[in-house]
Amino acid sequence: MSRLSAAVPPWLAHALRAQRGPVPWSAVVRGALAAGPLLLVAVLSGRTSVGVVAALGAMLAGINDRPGSRRAAVRRLGVPALAGAGGLLVGSYAGQHVGAVTLTLLLTVLGLLAGAVSAVGPVASGAGTQLLVAAAIGAGMPLPEPGWQRALFFVGGAGWLLVLRLALPTPGAIAGDYRFDGERDAVGGVYDAVAALLEAVGGPDAPGRRVALTAALDHAQDALGGPRLRPYASSAAERRLHAQYAAALPLAEAATALAWAGEAVPARAVEGPRRLAVAVRTSTHTGPLPAPSRSAPALRALDDALLHAADTFDRGGDDSALHTRRRTATSLARTVLGSAGREYGLRVALCFGAGVAVAQALHHARWYGSHAHWYWLPATAVFLVKPDLGPLASRVICRAAGTVLGAVLFAGFAALLPRPAGLVALVALCGALIPVATRHFAAQTAVVTVLVLSLVMVGGEPGASWSRIGETLLACAIVLLVGHLPALGQRGGGVRARLTHAAEAAHVYLAHVLGDGTTDDRAGRWTLRREAYRALAEARASIDLAAAELPALARHAEGTDEVAATLERLVDTTTACAVQLDDNGRLTPEHTERITALLDELAEGRERAGLVVKEGQALPVPLAG
Repeated sequence: MSRLSAAVPPWLAHALRAQRGPVPWSAVVRGALAAGPLLLVAVLSGRTSVGVVAALGAMLAGINDRPGSRRAAVRRLGVPALAGAGGLLVGSYAGQHVGAVTLTLLLTVLGLLAGAVSAVGPVASGAGTQLLVAAAIGAGMPLPEPGWQRALFFVGGAGWLLVLRLALPTPGAIAGDYRFDGERDAVGGVYDAVAALLEAVGGPDAPGRRVALTAALDHAQDALGGPRLRPYASSAAERRLHAQYAAALPLAEAATALAWAGEAVPARAVEGPRRLAVAVRTSTHTGPLPAPSRSAPALRALDDALLHAADTFDRGGDDSALHTRRRTATSLARTVLGSAGREYGLRVALCFGAGVAVAQALHHARWYGSHAHWYWLPATAVFLVKPDLGPLASRVICRAAGTVLGAVLFAGFAALLPRPAGLVALVALCGALIPVATRHFAAQTAVVTVLVLSLVMVGGEPGASWSRIGETLLACAIVLLVGHLPALGQRGGGVRARLTHAAEAAHVYLAHVLGDGTTDDRAGRWTLRREAYRALAEARASIDLAAAELPALARHAEGTDEVAATLERLVDTTTACAVQLDDNGRLTPEHTERITALLDELAEGRERAGLVVKEGQALPVPLAG
């Protein structure tokens, strides 16, 4: 695949790339027990339409059912489900009581709001998507139940999957309280990532391992930081996991400083974090840890961090802080109303509104025959405009291919399977396949197409396969057209907004380290470091996505990758400075020269990339003592 990626354009290589990893069997089991059984119960009780709505809620929740902790799953599945219920409620009543023009305008405004809110983060993006998809289904799928009942059963379907996620143990989770198996795996992954970085110090793989460490820390923070009834960890097992996560932060800091220095470390330095990772996953004591040499500041910091971690693991700790700061309402509003929110909100509104308008025109022209199920076109446009699923061209190719494949497969199944029993079994099978199919957008589209066509056929709409292909191709054309239209404001606003945020976070972190709070406020320093690295990871992901767009779109993000690379080196150097200052309170000439050079390089790169530099961001660099 690497040779193929080098031989084809980035936008096509992305369409051919799939995620890899072990099969998430627990999610497969949950998917099989979600939509299919709900539909079966409804069919047996004579309330088929209720089962269709509940199964749709379970299906959309299943798309968001990703690996992680149970606590994080509450937000990841629950918030989008509630948004979807609201969209279904609005769409149902609007579809029944307003005309085509008013409905189109209303849903367009809804698309603007949902798109702008999606800029806040992944959960908000999932909520915005479900809001619009459910609104289109509510307006375009005639059902006998009133809107409030549809919303209730939709939430019930998603809630059933969430109950399964919270109640069923993960296969192989035999150590400790199984309710925290996701947290244990995430914290253990941090120690493994520290060991991998230490192992790569001085070699060409070190930068990639540092990025992997950032991803592991982000995942652990998310796993431990889900919603809770109390503002603190209430059980001994959870407090222990929080303390073990906090003990990994100085280890990560020391490992980053060693990677910055570039001198290979002794092999025994890797053994300590590896044993800590095993201890986290098995809920056992670490035993004696091999201590590294203390010949350099970063090695002394690593030794101290290992001693602290060993004490935390053996005696328990009371540091339950996750070193994150809750986002304020002002910062959320700034994100929604900023360049990223405005640009994405406008594109979602145009794509969704155009999809509704075209679907309404086809509906009144009786393209759909005697049935009024016109929701597919605008719902498809919502998924196509969603950047989380890849570059625009890749999304269009995968959606079209997946829909054609799914429609062909369903036509064959519908001709062979008995009704409704065979279709209910097909829904259960597709629910089980969704967690695996999410690794590639075309595969996910094919599975979802078969599932939805099965649901609508059980609900009484025959022969929808071929019309769905035509509607999908229309949605692809709409999104391709709108995606390349000039927008209000600067193109590439999402990339620049994330990169500007990353630069601001790096500035705050550097200012703290070079100020007076280095040794007195390590917890605050670790919080700022985590924010800087997380912001950098989000910016880098956005830049990589933009680089895989068609040239007409990719050119708007030119130069941003160089700025991101400079910021990464700056934050790494800041971390090395923090370790050096902890050791003897003074920076070496190498540290100050590197900081000065990187700040100059950053200023030049931001100017070339067209990024706004706020006043007051010139950083004082202390002289080496």
